[in-house]
Amino acid sequence: MHRAAPEFRPFRIHLLTVTDTRSPKEDGSGNYLAEALQNAGHVLHAREWCRDELYDIRARVSVAIAEPDTDVVLITGGTGMFDRDVTPDAVEILFDKAIPGFGEVFRAVSLQEIGMSTIQSRAVAGIANRTLIFCLPGSTGACRTAWENIIAPQLDPRINSCGFTRVLNAWGK
Repeated sequence: MHRAAPEFRPFRIHLLTVTDTRSPKEDGSGNYLAEALQNAGHVLHAREWCRDELYDIRARVSVAIAEPDTDVVLITGGTGMFDRDVTPDAVEILFDKAIPGFGEVFRAVSLQEIGMSTIQSRAVAGIANRTLIFCLPGSTGACRTAWENIIAPQLDPRINSCGFTRVLNAWGK
């Protein structure tokens, strides 16, 4: 029996840049992700910026996941080891389910690109209110690595029929 190839369906993605130092004009990682997700056929549903403030990040992500039209939240910045890097701390508490494999795979792929410096990344992912959330480092290279090697293939059933699209489709998103 021959099965038809799965159909691509665009997801509505909310993009949040967490930064104390970059203006929207200087947001290389956010600009890369906005362009890449749209080039992949997805919809840039919303885009915003906030400072590395725990409760500001948490509030913005809470609003995004409460929005029924948001399928995915991509967050860039604040995943490092400095005192101001609080994105995972702000967001993980919202997860209904963590996706520990994302951080593990991200660091494994990054190891090939940047060596042992990857151990400093606290990139995480999870599900909250039937919305996928990915917390990525603030560097453009790290965002490219995460998008091209992990996230984009997981959101396209033509590339990975067992990816996150099955979960989102099961939820009716």
